[in-house]
Parts: sequence; structure tokens; C-alpha cells
Amino acid sequence: MTLSEFEALVKKAKPPSDLSPALTALWWAAKDKWDKAHHIVMNESGRDCAWVHAYLHRLEGDLENARYWYRQARRSAPASSPLEEWGEIAATLLGD
Repeated sequence: MTLSEFEALVKKAKPPSDLSPALTALWWAAKDKWDKAHHIVMNESGRDCAWVHAYLHRLEGDLENARYWYRQARRSAPASSPLEEWGEIAATLLGD
């Protein structure tokens, strides 16, 4: 799946069932459903979910917590906008 195809899926009412937890959380984040997205990643392990978890706390404004999750993901906190980071995360996870 490409980033463009993933972005188009955000217009749907529900995420596809075959998405990874990290991509499903990003899907919900794009729908402004922070709590749903957070619930997914907080119950998962791995660097992909840690990266999305960091992104969500950045959106929330909890930068200390975001920094913790960026370290867990082995990523640096971005200088880009949250919207640009969303695209970067999605593209990376999709292999696009």
C-alpha cells in the first residue's frame, strides 16, 4: 500500500482490519480520535508503536512523555510539523 492509498483510507468510516497496530493507531489519529489511537499503542510493544505513541503525546502537548517514547522508538524528536511527521511515520511503516 502506498502513502496516497493509506491517506485515502482515512476517509472511510473504519480502518481496514489488516493494518498493523501502529498503522491503525495512525489511522485513528488522522480522524482526531486520540484516545482510540493511544489505547492501541499503549497495549503494544515494538518500535513502530513506540514511534506512534511518541507522536500522539507530541500532539497532546506532553513533550516529556513524547521524548520518552521517541527514545523507546530509537528516533529523534522531529523538527517538522505534526502533519508532516504523520506522513513520515505512515510512509516509513508502509515501506513507501
